[in-house]
Amino acid sequence: MNITYPLTIYYDASCPLCATEMHTIKETDFENKLILVDCSNENFNEPAFCPTTKEVMMERIHAVDAAGQWIKGVYVFEIAYKAAGFNKLGQFWGSKTLRPLLSRAYPFIADNRHWLSKTPLPYALNKLLRAFAPS
Repeated sequence: MNITYPLTIYYDASCPLCATEMHTIKETDFENKLILVDCSNENFNEPAFCPTTKEVMMERIHAVDAAGQWIKGVYVFEIAYKAAGFNKLGQFWGSKTLRPLLSRAYPFIADNRHWLSKTPLPYALNKLLRAFAPS
């Protein structure tokens, strides 16, 4: 998949787990390849060219590249991690071997993200990302 940057990522900033992940990734986006948009904001309206609704965007992570190509779910993580210099984590999300498992696990995580955010998971994710952060 050819991506044209910048990549605009639509995510649920009201979710501590989601916000932790996206903001930590953005901290290492030294080339400004990623634009983060909070689609949980009550004033958010999906872009005119968006192929879906705000409600659907709140269920799963979405992104659109500069050429107008829409991406959803685990593919967004692969691209975002690589764009921010987290090459090993990008390879993890893009692994052909793991992709079937990740594609099944991601909906469970997304559906339960607010509950998972009440656990130590956001803290642990932040620590993990910082350990893998590019310098």
